[in-house]
Amino acid sequence: MNLNKVLLAGNLTRDPEFKSLPSGVSVAEFGVATNRRVKRNEQWVDEADFHNVVVFGKSAEFVHQYFKKGSSIFVEGRLHTRSWDGEKGKQYRTEIIAEQVQFGAARTGGASAGSPTGAAPAAASKEESIAYPTQEVNPDDIPF
Repeated sequence: MNLNKVLLAGNLTRDPEFKSLPSGVSVAEFGVATNRRVKRNEQWVDEADFHNVVVFGKSAEFVHQYFKKGSSIFVEGRLHTRSWDGEKGKQYRTEIIAEQVQFGAARTGGASAGSPTGAAPAAASKEESIAYPTQEVNPDDIPF
């Protein structure tokens, strides 16, 4: 049995970068920080992990429209590592290809992240979007 599944609940570390592939498919890339508490020398400390996320289609448009740096987000997807020949030789980048994104926990004041009024649209789901293009995407076509 094989399984490649990622679930993240965190905050955007930067505004999403939004582009279109030559095929016309929308793509957004953003970072997500997740925190965890660990015990070190009898003291609890917070540690952050940082994740690169890529989302396609209507989900990319949803992220671009409603999320910004600091927004709380929930991401469901899969891990993907791509490689290319760069200035320093073979380079690698591991990303989460998001299949579904939605607003995370509401911030103080009760408004949903990325929506100051609290009136947020439904999350972009697999059924509504092109989660990952059906044709193979050449990493050279991704504009970031």
